[in-house]
Amino acid sequence: MELYCLEPDFTVKAQLDPNIFLDERVLQSLLTIEDRYVPQCSYFQRVQKDIQPYMRRMIAVCEEEKCNEDVFPLAINYLDRFLAMMSTTKSYLQLLGSVCMFLSSKLKDSRPLSAEKLCMYTDNSITTRELLDWELVVLGKLKWNMASVIPNDFIDHILHRLPIPKDKLQMVRKHSLTFTALCATDDRLAMNPPSMIAAGSVGAAVCGLHLDHTDPRLSRDNLTDLLAKITNTEVDCLRACQEQIERVLATSLQQGQQFRQETGVRAGNKAREQQDQSSTPTDVRDVNL
Repeated sequence: MELYCLEPDFTVKAQLDPNIFLDERVLQSLLTIEDRYVPQCSYFQRVQKDIQPYMRRMIAVCEEEKCNEDVFPLAINYLDRFLAMMSTTKSYLQLLGSVCMFLSSKLKDSRPLSAEKLCMYTDNSITTRELLDWELVVLGKLKWNMASVIPNDFIDHILHRLPIPKDKLQMVRKHSLTFTALCATDDRLAMNPPSMIAAGSVGAAVCGLHLDHTDPRLSRDNLTDLLAKITNTEVDCLRACQEQIERVLATSLQQGQQFRQETGVRAGNKAREQQDQSSTPTDVRDVNL
């Protein structure tokens, strides 16, 4: 008789432990060490000569593979910390990004991305051997310190300290994590502390969902003051960060709409071409008929 291990195709996530998120010591510990994982300089001006800010985007792989929401921000953190220390040519950036995704997925996903699959996403422009060799390079440069503090680590700590209705909590959390992922694509936010980005993301989510109608404490100004106290952040800095996050969202939505319009135009042109071709005689006998 053969035995089979039938594992489900979906991942069962553990429930959040409120004792962790309501313990002030945990939050204070995160606030104490977060600066260790922030790039210490704007590396596009000081370190990198061949790499442009727009080249940091790698989010498509995370979306298609349904990665854990922490994978992409953590991969970007590895990428930023590496590029802040070591000059790299753009020909190696795809390899470096794949390695960062590889490491981040190992740390955060119950089913990590395989080296073969990541190579496939690059149209096999890199090999698994290169990926594994560069994995050691990145680990060495980051001194094997891979448990980075990222904005996502603060989201639940902040939400559990806000007067958000329980029926809206998951929606605010989902929107906040979407904002932190967007922030990871914007190099202008790369040097902000993770706690500030998290607070700004929560603020943008609450304001975007108009929850101030349910509680005056969630009005824009009151919310900013409350978030600043929770994260020990300057009110003006936090307000500027939230405004920048909202601009990133507006730009992303505009680019998405433009992309859909361009895709629709191309699809329409292709359909018309196919229609023209199908209605155009391709044989002399058709003309005679």
